[in-house]
Amino acid sequence: MTAVLQLESAAERGGGRAEAVGDFAEFVRMSMPGLLRYGHALTGNPHDAADLVQSVLEKVGSRWMSVQRKGDDPLAYVRRAMANTHISIWRRRRRESLVADLPDSGAVAPELSRLENEPLWQALRELPPRQRAVIVLRYYENLSEAEIANALGISCGTVKSQSSKAMASLRTRLGKD
Repeated sequence: MTAVLQLESAAERGGGRAEAVGDFAEFVRMSMPGLLRYGHALTGNPHDAADLVQSVLEKVGSRWMSVQRKGDDPLAYVRRAMANTHISIWRRRRRESLVADLPDSGAVAPELSRLENEPLWQALRELPPRQRAVIVLRYYENLSEAEIANALGISCGTVKSQSSKAMASLRTRLGKD
């Protein structure tokens, strides 16, 4: 929503952007629930999902007029930006940090996340980011292979191979239980 507020203040200064602000605000209102679901499936928890959606919408909101001029589907553009941003964050954070003592593992309150201990969510969290994005878009958002390829900026063959690898990995992980 910060991006919407920034665009609104810019629109007050310059009248030409007023329509873009309205369009962007409407886009955010209409697509926010789906983007939060997609972000949750990508990141594995709702808090990181909200942060991911917020950061991507700030970036997209600042260049909303150019996104609209391209004529592509803005929702696919935002989903692709979310996947790319999530992969970038994942790459930065995956560095190992060695510690002398193992931390105590505290119990997670069940009301905080009822899906946290769900075997499917745990298996999804262990997939590489691109495979997770393909699985989420295919089975959670119900997109076709062509729509997934368009949203992630990859070929249909890559979608098929990533989906196949992810499903094999999920079958292996979930079959052990």
